[in-house]
Amino acid sequence: MMDARENAYVLWFDELRRADVGLVGGKSSSLGELTSSVDVPVPYGYATTASAYRYFMEKTGQNKKIHKMLQELQDVEDSVELHEVCTKIRESICSATMPEDLAERIGKAYEELAEKVGEKNPFVAVRSSATAEDLPDASFAGQQDTYLNVTGRDMVIRKVKECYASTFTDRAVYY
Repeated sequence: MMDARENAYVLWFDELRRADVGLVGGKSSSLGELTSSVDVPVPYGYATTASAYRYFMEKTGQNKKIHKMLQELQDVEDSVELHEVCTKIRESICSATMPEDLAERIGKAYEELAEKVGEKNPFVAVRSSATAEDLPDASFAGQQDTYLNVTGRDMVIRKVKECYASTFTDRAVYY
């Protein structure tokens, strides 16, 4: 039977273990391990999942658009061309409308977090957590963006999209 968590868009840190790197990436799975298995104080939090990212990319048509844009990239060593293509890709992702059901789930989790911490619009960090971050032959750490002091449901959703877009920074695509 498939784990229902594999199709979830959002998972709370206390639902995660280090072994969940494929679902939520290295940072989030480590925070989950600390939250659930070790007596270390970790702020409440949740992760959007790799499933949510794949759903966003498919539902908004970004997969096809990005594939087409990457095919136009003639020379990855040409930093100007690489920058132009990557900028177009990031702009495309950021301008896409977050699917309503995904936006609702991310927004609802933010509201639940606000309730848990007793604040109307808590400040949060929205950060990438690549599922391939810690491969034995490659390190993606620091390749994608982090946003600090994000507040409000709509801004959190926007910053999640910007994290998705940061998968396509010049250095990450080149890498």
